Amino acid sequence: MKKVLIFVFVIIGFGVTGCSKNNDKADAYGNFEAIKVTVSAQGTGQLLKFNVEEGDTLAKNEQVGLIDTTDLHLQKLQLEAHKKSLHAQIANIAAQTAVLEEQKTVAVTDLSRIQRMIKDSAATPKQLDDATGKVNVLNKQIISSQTQKGVIDSQIHSIDSQIAQINEKILKSRVINPISGTVLVRYAEAGEVATYGRPLYDIANLRYINLRVYVSGAQLPKIKLGEKVKVIVDKNAKENRSLTGNITWVSSEAEFTPKNIQTKDERVSQVYAVKVKVRNDGTLKIGMPGEIEFNQ
Repeated sequence: MKKVLIFVFVIIGFGVTGCSKNNDKADAYGNFEAIKVTVSAQGTGQLLKFNVEEGDTLAKNEQVGLIDTTDLHLQKLQLEAHKKSLHAQIANIAAQTAVLEEQKTVAVTDLSRIQRMIKDSAATPKQLDDATGKVNVLNKQIISSQTQKGVIDSQIHSIDSQIAQINEKILKSRVINPISGTVLVRYAEAGEVATYGRPLYDIANLRYINLRVYVSGAQLPKIKLGEKVKVIVDKNAKENRSLTGNITWVSSEAEFTPKNIQTKDERVSQVYAVKVKVRNDGTLKIGMPGEIEFNQ
C-alpha cells in the first residue's frame, strides 16, 4: 500500500509542476478549474428520454430528458373529477337557496300582513308567532346553505392547489439544461428510475476557464483585479505556449499552500489564492496545470 501511495504522489506532483520545467520565471502555479453544475432529477419516475452524452455541448434551457408522468396525470384526472362533482353540489345548493329565498319573501309578506291584522285585532298572537317563526327558520336554512357552499368552496380551493402542485411536478419532470456548456460526466441512462435529487449529469461552461494559482504575501502588491497576465501551459513534452488571462478574484484570507503544489517547503507556507480567467481555445482542460507571470 505504501508503494502505491508514493507512486500516486509522484504522478500528481509531476502533473502540477510539469509545465514549469523549461520556465523558471513563473510567478505562480496552479490548476485550471471551471464552475461545475450538477443537474439532478426534480421528479421521481422512469427516465423515458435522456439525450445526454459526455462531451456534448448543450444550450441553456434545452430539454434533454423526460421523467414518466403517468401517475401524476392520473392523480390530476382524479382531482379534476372530484372538483367537477363539488361544482355540481354548489349548483344544487344555489338552486335550494333560491327556493328558500322565494319562500322567505312570501313568509315576510305574510308576517307583515299579520302584524297589520294584529293592530286591527283581526289576527291572534299565535298566528303572529307562527309567521315570525317561519321567517326565522327560513333565515337559518339560508345561512346553513351559504355555510355549506363556503365549505365546498374551500374544498375546491384545496383541490386547485393540489392540481397546481401536480402541474408543477409535471413541468419539473422535464429535464432542462440550466446553463450553456459541455457535459463532463453522465450518471444516468434512459430507462432507469430517477428519484428526486438524483444526479443525472455534470456540466460546465468551458468557453472561459479559471486558473487558480497561489501567491505569497510579498507578491500581493503586484496583483490588481482586471489586470492582464501571461498564462503558460504545456505545448508538448519540451515546449510551452502562452495565453492571456485576467485576474478576476483574490482571496481575502491566507491559507496553507495545497499539498499538490511545488516543494514541501513551499507547501507549508501561507499563500493567497488567485483566479485568472482565460479564454479557452479548446485545449484547456479541468485539472490541467498552468502557471502565470505578472506584468513587471
